[in-house]
Amino acid sequence: NAGESVLKDVSFNAKQGEVTALVGPSGGGKTTVSRLAARFWDVSRGRITVGGMDISKIDPETLLSLYSIVFQDVTLFDNTILENIRIGNKDATDEAVLAAARLANVDEFAEKLPDKWNTNIGENGCELSGGERQRISIARAFLKNAPIILLDEATASLDVENETLIQNALSRLIQEKTVLVIAHRMRTVARADKIVVLSGGTVAEEGKPDALLLQGGIYAHMVKLQTESQSWTLA
Repeated sequence: NAGESVLKDVSFNAKQGEVTALVGPSGGGKTTVSRLAARFWDVSRGRITVGGMDISKIDPETLLSLYSIVFQDVTLFDNTILENIRIGNKDATDEAVLAAARLANVDEFAEKLPDKWNTNIGENGCELSGGERQRISIARAFLKNAPIILLDEATASLDVENETLIQNALSRLIQEKTVLVIAHRMRTVARADKIVVLSGGTVAEEGKPDALLLQGGIYAHMVKLQTESQSWTLA
């Protein structure tokens, strides 16, 4: 419903150089927050600031230059792997593109392809797996080297090997950056500097991971559920 409020009285700070993780039940508002931050959508009330500046007053192109965005629905073009990564910085040299690609573990699959880096990946990357597409998206972010990273850690559909390669790439990407991550995996969350639990469009809990675990609320329950599901075995 277009007229429905998705977020109500949501207020939190994502500090410079820290990882702020958004967690909570599906439909709680996590994705909305990340898309508002990038101004894919505009807020109808309240305001979002970056470095103290109201983003609605910043030129959209200038604003986007501050962000590297790694979302699940990555847009790829019917072109080579090299050119798809170069979108992160159109003036980058081949050497810079390859360096970013290696940081994102793209070389692990690109080197095996018939034309290697010059392999055409098809319409919207139809020749690639989900994990390979995501690594191209991470490589773009390395190449762009923006100070703020918006990350949707949507790795649910990936096999273990792909997931490990992506997690390793992401941990390199977010070093010393300001990071807002929609977190699905509790082990990512445990390493965050701050957790914001969104439930029903409001901030239900906020704080450091250890402090929230002790509270025994929504976050503690989510950790318990994920830990239990990981230890299930078939008799």
